Amino acid sequence: MKTPKPRKLKKRVFRSWLTSTVSISLVLLMLGALLIILANAGRLSDYVREQVGFTLVLNDGIKETDVAQLQKTIESTDYVKSVRYIDKETAARELTAELGEDFAEFLGFNPLFASMDVKLFASYTNSDSLLIIEKEFLKHPQVKEVYYQKDLLAVINDNVRKISIFLLVVSALTGFIFVSLINNTIRISIYSERFTINTMQLVGATRAFVRKPFLRRGLSLGILGSLLANILLFGAIFSFRKELGGIIDPTDIAVIGPVFLLVIILGMTISWISTRFAVNKFLKMKFDELFY
Repeated sequence: MKTPKPRKLKKRVFRSWLTSTVSISLVLLMLGALLIILANAGRLSDYVREQVGFTLVLNDGIKETDVAQLQKTIESTDYVKSVRYIDKETAARELTAELGEDFAEFLGFNPLFASMDVKLFASYTNSDSLLIIEKEFLKHPQVKEVYYQKDLLAVINDNVRKISIFLLVVSALTGFIFVSLINNTIRISIYSERFTINTMQLVGATRAFVRKPFLRRGLSLGILGSLLANILLFGAIFSFRKELGGIIDPTDIAVIGPVFLLVIILGMTISWISTRFAVNKFLKMKFDELFY
């Protein structure tokens, strides 16, 4: 006994709906992964730039009270992230560990000066700001000299600019591809119901009335697809949290939250717009044109 046609139709519609949902979810998953990379690219570049800072060589015989006052003054500035004071003995131990031999014992005295390692916030590590900050440090009477790796910072800043431009270009192209994939998925889904749209017009239904159920379904596909994509994305990040340590933190709501929200918004928006355009296209077509 043959399966009744309404039952076959329901199965076909369900398969179409399921395929569309899975396709949209996979595309939004890739889009979410791209957004995560973009969100953390800035953090990674900031981390690299903040590892390179100033070394303030202090005058020999400086008092502890003067050191404490200088450290407090420097820490209170807007551009300083951290300050580490290194006395002569600590500097000697660290250099001995690097060289593998006790140079102070060979020389008979410790030639090193006390110093401070100053790390800046990433936004202040451009060349112009560094020159101004260097002059500010030299104004302190406790400071003998100021050192920082100018060439290294110039290379880092130059590479960050190049990588940023590259990521923007790749993101634009990839975003266009993702939008096209979702649009084509929805168009194919609606294409299978083009005769239903034409039949509704023949019985006198207005264009707004015909569009309404399709737009509602398109919005539902976007919401369901984005939620499924977020679940898969979070599962992937959580599963590889050890390998991604220091770059992506699954508990960082400030980064993960906006990305997940943006995936939902983009999923809903793209699906709704694509559905509207696809339905409008078939609404304008004549019956004979539906066969091509």
